[in-house]
Amino acid sequence: MENTRSAPGARATAATLLGVCFALTLIGRGSSESFTVFLLPISQGFGWDRAEVVSIYSLAALASGLASPLAGRLFDRLGPRAVYIVGLALFGLGFSLAAFASRLWQLQLCLGIAVGFGLSCLGTVPHSVLLGRWYGPRLPTAMAVVYSATGVGVLLMLPLSQILIDHLGWRGAYHALGAALLVLIVPLMLMPWQHWAKGSGGLAAAGTRPLAAGDWTLLSAMRHHVFWSLFSTFFFTAIGVYAISVQVVAYLVEAGFPPLQAASAWGFSGVVLVIGMLTISWLDAIIGRRRAILLSYAMTSIGLVMLWLLQRFPTLWLLAGFLLFFGSTIGSRGPLITAVAMQIFRGKRAGIIFGTISIGSGLGAALGSWSGGLIHDLTGSYDLVIGFALISIWIGMIPFMTVKALRE
Repeated sequence: MENTRSAPGARATAATLLGVCFALTLIGRGSSESFTVFLLPISQGFGWDRAEVVSIYSLAALASGLASPLAGRLFDRLGPRAVYIVGLALFGLGFSLAAFASRLWQLQLCLGIAVGFGLSCLGTVPHSVLLGRWYGPRLPTAMAVVYSATGVGVLLMLPLSQILIDHLGWRGAYHALGAALLVLIVPLMLMPWQHWAKGSGGLAAAGTRPLAAGDWTLLSAMRHHVFWSLFSTFFFTAIGVYAISVQVVAYLVEAGFPPLQAASAWGFSGVVLVIGMLTISWLDAIIGRRRAILLSYAMTSIGLVMLWLLQRFPTLWLLAGFLLFFGSTIGSRGPLITAVAMQIFRGKRAGIIFGTISIGSGLGAALGSWSGGLIHDLTGSYDLVIGFALISIWIGMIPFMTVKALRE
């Protein structure tokens, strides 16, 4: 049976599908991460403290994580078209309605719960299941490309959001973004999802290495230690990354950088994120998973130290170093974790299994972002926030050092 390596038509379809998943990730992650630019205008407009405003972002992360099994189940039952349309609709409606909010709970509902659920439908769970049917053993590389769309989304959406805020205010900016997202539903509906969902013959099973024979169920997967190793890695790493990333633009502004420069600088992290994603996935095949992962965690840690120094010595060199070391590695573990999960827990219920594992990422992002905002409010500085992020990241690294299936 022909696969993506022997059939030109199948290769073209796989490449097209990869491009579509890349674009959807760019839209979803770029739009959700644009909240870092809206944080200060919303806070200043309502007079809310940092923890209150960050709670909106935390709810989005929490909703995204909790909805991941639902997105996986929806994919398993109805296919990709329904999942992606629901995702774009929730994003568009959430942004559009946020423009009329006058209470914190309204923003939490629109930008937190609605956007969070939408993000799960445009996220790695449906992408990984769909691309696994076309890329098989090359799924790590394919997912590295998809994950790197987060960086491109940040690069494009953060400066764009800041420009819209400067010209339209934060309400007008959300209204414009929401309308644009709703319009994108039309071309999405016209794509050949039924054909794409079929996959390319037996490629999905090629190159995989299941831990046990038979088709996995959610309960059988949850009884295996690898499931919880992946969950904990997602959880603690997300705590560390999101404890500080949601406040980076505000941090840079308070350090003395102009708002547009701060937003553009953090947006530029999208460029190095693309490079970091592909480089770590490449190193995985060259030097081994354990060494590649440890290198990525070391670079993330160095980046956080540079960020800590930046407020004391606000130089462009330190800013560039932070963007290079932290920005290039904040999501570099994701493609490898996804590939391990899809290789091991394969079968008809792969969507809901990986979706449940992804709850760890959502819970970690929610706890990390909320805790980071709370620590800042209580201490009036970012020192303990950065220390908290470092410790959490180091804990997230432990499974890659101790669990065989994660480091090979």
